[in-house]
Amino acid sequence: MRILLTSFTTWMEHQRSNASDDLIQAILERDRFHSDCHLLRQLPVDFELAPKHTIAKINEIQPDITICCGMAESRQRLSLESNGKFQSEILRSRLDLQNLIESTSVTEISHDAGNFVCNYLYYRVLKHLDTLNQQCVFIHVPILTATNEEVIVQDFLRILDRVSVNNP
Repeated sequence: MRILLTSFTTWMEHQRSNASDDLIQAILERDRFHSDCHLLRQLPVDFELAPKHTIAKINEIQPDITICCGMAESRQRLSLESNGKFQSEILRSRLDLQNLIESTSVTEISHDAGNFVCNYLYYRVLKHLDTLNQQCVFIHVPILTATNEEVIVQDFLRILDRVSVNNP
């Protein structure tokens, strides 16, 4: 099972880091990534460049599943996004999101990926994968703190495990 995992860089002056990349770093420090997990870290927060870089990486490594991650400063939980939207078109993840959040503590399914680069990246990747036999999900990550980091990391690792087991 080949997995591509993406994260963003910051986009506002007050941000010291992006929670999506902080999460990847926390998992790297625990040495808990699957052997065939490829990382595309610190994507630019740019409507054209983020999808361009991600789709190029998808074409290069042909992952079975792409997990795009972005920061959601106002959320307290990991959020698996059910869809990406552009204008009047809505594209949905083909993954069983309910199954993915089983046994998690602080993870929910969201039906609103927002109106910023995260949503547009998700939409463009879903559009690109529409005719391929590859899956995608977007996960919004809350700001990691000393209080929530461990439970967020554990939930994310459970999701990675479920993705690997349930999508051979």
